[in-house]
Amino acid sequence: MARYERPPSATKHARAMRREPTDAERKLWLLLRDRRLSGAKFRRQAPVGPYIVDFICPRQKLIVEADGGQHVENRNDAARDEWLAKEEYVVVRYSNIDILKNPEGVLTDLLDHLQKRPKYFGGSPSPGRGSLRSPRPPSPPEGRG
Repeated sequence: MARYERPPSATKHARAMRREPTDAERKLWLLLRDRRLSGAKFRRQAPVGPYIVDFICPRQKLIVEADGGQHVENRNDAARDEWLAKEEYVVVRYSNIDILKNPEGVLTDLLDHLQKRPKYFGGSPSPGRGSLRSPRPPSPPEGRG
């Protein structure tokens, strides 16, 4: 793994970005937070090395980016994605329009990416609470069963 020096202002900048999300980031965060997607834990606007990523599932080293028009064929994004790939992260990008107009399609695709990724830390995932999680059967009442 490469060594990097995180800029001292990275955490401060990430916090500021959390306070002012785009409409697409706000919508996607509502769908990902609190382990709503198959129990996967996501963080938003998180520093990763010298970069700040929109969303990250650290356990599966999966990064989700909500991209507006400024990201089309952006050289900085390509260099960033290359650095993240060297650190074993996978970056998945969705257009803001897709997030806003087709959130179920985005979540279905993201769930597919999650299921393909190995888990990098021990323990078992907590059950999710979102619409795309597997339902758990109800527990039998106390004293019966």
